[in-house]
Amino acid sequence: MPDNKVRLQKFMADNGIASRRKCEEIIESGQVKVNGQTAHIGDKVNPKKDKVSVNGRLISVKDKPVYIMLHKPRGYITTMLDEQGRKCVAELVSDIPDRIYPVGRLDRESEGLLLMTNDGAFSNALTHPAKHVPKTYRVTIRPKITDEQINAFHNGIEIDGRMTAPAGLRVLEKTEGRVVCEVILYEGRNRQIRRMFEELGIEVARLKRTAVGSVKLGMLQPGKWRELTADEVRRLTLAAQRGAYDD
Repeated sequence: MPDNKVRLQKFMADNGIASRRKCEEIIESGQVKVNGQTAHIGDKVNPKKDKVSVNGRLISVKDKPVYIMLHKPRGYITTMLDEQGRKCVAELVSDIPDRIYPVGRLDRESEGLLLMTNDGAFSNALTHPAKHVPKTYRVTIRPKITDEQINAFHNGIEIDGRMTAPAGLRVLEKTEGRVVCEVILYEGRNRQIRRMFEELGIEVARLKRTAVGSVKLGMLQPGKWRELTADEVRRLTLAAQRGAYDD
């Protein structure tokens, strides 16, 4: 007979609890039970038969995957709950009945394209460090940038004792004391763009994510969301599989 069991953290991630890595942390903390018994890392479950709960709340097996694009405004935390009472992106998608969560992060003062889903496999594919799915940003910096600094950005910059992956940087506009540029990242360290510019002695005045892979934010207004098209989901999935831009 076929083995219908899957790893517990995969089951949780596939049903919108969190990323697979975060689900492992939740399991280790003792918050998860399978058929009333405290679960452990390595446990497997049958999605059709076993009852899995987190903090007493039963996980419902999702029927339909949800993929959305949110235009995150500045001032919002990329989380579904903030214990300090700060504004979080959950408020902007409260009209979505499905339990979804962010794919990756944008820091509080950054804005732009934020993907959200209940598909753990999709989220894991896009955020896995080995995938290098490119993300494009429009960045306003002060006061200026030199050719030498641009080359440093292209070659990688040391942060916390480790070099960043080479990043794309193209100057779009120049005015007195202000430069607008396009930055393409192939990895996603915490506050990476801001920290790279800080290492060069450059201030980031505004940072907006405009694309993930070839899927663009377009004219979607701040605070608004829309569902991804089937073609956009396909292109993002292919980008994660290849670790590069899709055609």
